[in-house]
Order: sequence, then structure tokens, then C-alpha cells
Amino acid sequence: MELYRQRMKQIVENQSNLWLKQAIVDEILVEDRQVKGIRTSIDEIYLGKTVILTTGTFLRGLIHIGLKNFPSGRMGDPPSNKLSESLKRLGFEIGRLKTGTCPRLDGRTVNYDVLEPQYGDDPPHPFSFSTEKIDRPQVPCYITYTNEKTHEIIKSGLDRSPLFTGVIKGVGARYCPSIEDKVVRFPEKPRHQIFIEPEGLNTTEVYPNGIPTSLPIDIQLKMVRSIKGLEKAEIIRPGYAIEYDYANPIQLKPSLETKLIKGLFFAGQINGTSGYEEAAAQGIMAGINAVKYVRGEEPVILDRSQAYIGVLIDDLVTKGTNEPYRMFTSRAEYRLLLREDNADLRLMPLGYELGLIDKETYRRFLEKKQAIEETLKRLSEIKLRPTAGINDALKNIGTTPLRTPATLKDILRRPEVNIYDLAIFDEYLKNLPQAVADEVSFQVKYEGYIKHQQEQVARFKKMEDIKIPLDFDYSTIAGLSNEVKEKLSKIRPTSLGQAARISGITPAAISILHVYLHKKK
Repeated sequence: MELYRQRMKQIVENQSNLWLKQAIVDEILVEDRQVKGIRTSIDEIYLGKTVILTTGTFLRGLIHIGLKNFPSGRMGDPPSNKLSESLKRLGFEIGRLKTGTCPRLDGRTVNYDVLEPQYGDDPPHPFSFSTEKIDRPQVPCYITYTNEKTHEIIKSGLDRSPLFTGVIKGVGARYCPSIEDKVVRFPEKPRHQIFIEPEGLNTTEVYPNGIPTSLPIDIQLKMVRSIKGLEKAEIIRPGYAIEYDYANPIQLKPSLETKLIKGLFFAGQINGTSGYEEAAAQGIMAGINAVKYVRGEEPVILDRSQAYIGVLIDDLVTKGTNEPYRMFTSRAEYRLLLREDNADLRLMPLGYELGLIDKETYRRFLEKKQAIEETLKRLSEIKLRPTAGINDALKNIGTTPLRTPATLKDILRRPEVNIYDLAIFDEYLKNLPQAVADEVSFQVKYEGYIKHQQEQVARFKKMEDIKIPLDFDYSTIAGLSNEVKEKLSKIRPTSLGQAARISGITPAAISILHVYLHKKK
């Protein structure tokens, strides 16, 4: 984590035409519902055609450790207290959320000998398509568990828990409860799993993932030391809960520009999300669209069939959220198409068009794309006949012989056949890069499922192509209930498809709206 932080700091500091300033922002400056800039706590004024707010947990952040609480953006940082009031004065609906973190431990005091190691992939698989291999040494995580003694210690501290005494008012994430919440909600569970994760290669600090807590520090220490392998562990920093303000994301356009103020964009936890990936996804889209706004160009909107970013933003601006939102794969209807291995095929042409991908990276991408297309073509064209020699070769690679002629593509569809197995029939396949082989194999083996999902996407896009003006007057449509009119007027969907995804909007209402829009053409 520390290496990543240092690397990104270096990149940002050396980015041309980018100036970094550090201050506490107190006010968003607006004139005629158009953003003009910001005012800091020491009355500095920075003017700009756009402003992007990425406040994290800093909006009126309040940290809780036991019954002790204090203002903080995160541990050790000051909160932004006046900015929330500035947003409220501008008319934004502001809510309150809660998240938490685990205590940090001194790794030198952990007994790893009694813990279960969890090794990573060997060789490690890079996250980026631009990274060919990872040379850095890999370190394992370790698994341990809470126990009945741990749970008794936790229960003994509930009378001083801000969560269970009603001190915390913000809504927390159901999918990531605190350890005290897990113990209370699931009393039948004798233990809960903990991952001991190193914080970096250059630190002794470790993160016991699985025990986020806001219990008093004395209870935290007893709890930690009741766990196998952590009997002598020292807490570097206690776990804590933090409450913070957020803005209801239905107040945003799909571009992440606010509906209330032109040129003002929100990204990250201010929109009710939780997690680094979710924040980064919104940040890049808000940045892209802020530039588009300044240039007077149409925004970039990724739809639900293009990227998880599209699912994330569409969920937020269409349905809003009253709890910290995470981007689970289960939220995506077309996740067979939204795979990590084909992200470059889906999005790199757009990235290059936007100027976010350099020429050399894009050249390598085009080579890969061409190799995939060439391989698929060869597999479809090369046909095998059921001769004795061919069938013997098929038996040798562990699959059944042919009775009728078949292409290499037909044979690759068989679950037991690997694409490299087919190199005995076509030497071209022998030297295929792994990324090309994986993509081709997936497309071939899941062709029927992929085709079915593409048909679903085609139907989805028909609905998305029916656009609705942002100033559309829903009150004029006869047959719509007042509740439906109110929801449509509040959220202001940009398409009939988005309107259909609004909670409480019935298929009958969509049919009426569809007919009305058709007549208005």
C-alpha cells in the first residue's frame, strides 16, 4: 500500500499542467446555479469552470472508539466541517453513513508459526494489461479465527460500544459488519475468520482483516490477544468507526455532474459508496467528464453492458442508496461479458480515443486483438477428418475420437481440451501468448452463453436508445400515478431504460411512457 501511495504521489507531482494545493475547503462558490470555484478555511479563493468533490470520509467525519469520539477525517486528519453546510445551503440532500476499520498490529509480535499461510498465485497475475510480469517478492497472508473466549470478551464490552449504545447514528454496511455486530447477529457461529495481511514490504504493520471494531481500546486488546497467533500482539493503532456525510446520488446526472449546480461533480464516498475501487471508478469518470464539460463536448457515459463502472454509476444515479454501496458482481446483469480478461477489448479503444492510453500500449493491444481474431479464424477453418491418425492423436490428449469431420473450434468446445493441446494439428497454436489463448478459449467454450447475453444486451440498448429530455414534464402524462410522476420528476432519467430501473416504476407505467414518447417524435 505504501509503495502504491508513493508511486501515485510521484505520478501526480510530475503530471504536466497540474498544480497541487493543500487546504481545507469550506465553501463551494456558485453564481446563477453555475459553479465558480471554492473558498478555503483561510479565505483563499480558487476559481474554475468545474469543481470535483471527492471528500471520502472527511465531511463532518466523527471517529468513535468506545464511548470516546472526536472529529476527524480519518485517523490523524482534520475533518471538513463547513463544506457540508455549504452543500446544504445550495439545496443538496445530505445524509449520514458509517464505516469502520480494524486495529493495526505490529507484525513482529504475531506468532506466524501457528497460523495457516495463504500464498498468492505463482507466478503472480498482474492487474494491469500493461504489466507483463511481476518481479517483486510476494509475501503470504495468514488465516486465524476468533473463538468462544473472543466472543465473550466482545460481549463484555457492548455496554461501552458506540454501535450498541446508540451513540452512532449513521447507517453502516450490511455486507461488512463489525466483529461485535457479527458476534451479536450470529450467536450460533463458534468462530469468525481473520486474514492477517501485511501492509507492505517496507513496514512491520499488519491488518487483521475480519475484525473491524469500535469497541474500547482495552476490550480491543483483550479481544486481539484471545486469538490464536495473536496472544502477544501489540496494537499500533486501534480499530474505529467513523461517521460522515454523503449526498444522495440521485442528485447526479450519469456524467456525475450534479443536477443542481452546473459544472460541479461528485465522486467517491460523497455519493454513498464504500471501497477503493468504487471511488477510483467514479474519480476517473468525473475527471473525464469535467474535461468534456469545459470543452463543451458530450459526456462519456458507460452503460451497464460496457463496464462495471457503468453498473455502479447507473445504480447510484437511478436508485440512490441509504447505506454504503459496494460494486458486487451480482449487481451486473451482463457479467458474462464484463470479465476482467476482456476489459481491454471492451474499453481500451475508448481510452485511446480519450487520450488516456499511450500509442505503444495501444499498439500492443491491437496486436493482441489481431492475434485473437486470427486464432479464431484458424480454429474455424481447419477441419479434421475421422482418420486413424487423427483419432489416435485425440486419444493422446485425453478426448474422444471423431465419427464425423469437425473443426478445431468444435474440438476446443470440449471441456477436457486445452487450446495448446491442439498445437499437434496446427503449430501456430504452440506459441500463442497466454492472454490470447485464454481469451480465445473462453469465447469458444462459452460461445452459446455469450451469444444469448449479447441478445439480452441488444434488447437493453433498444430501451436505452429511447431518450428522455431532462426537462420533460411528466405531469402532463395521463395514466401515470402521482407516485410515479413524483419519482420520475425527482430522478430525471435520461432514457426509457433508466426509467424502467427506478424502484417502484411499474411495467405498465413504462408502457404508457413509451407510447407517449413515441407520439412526441
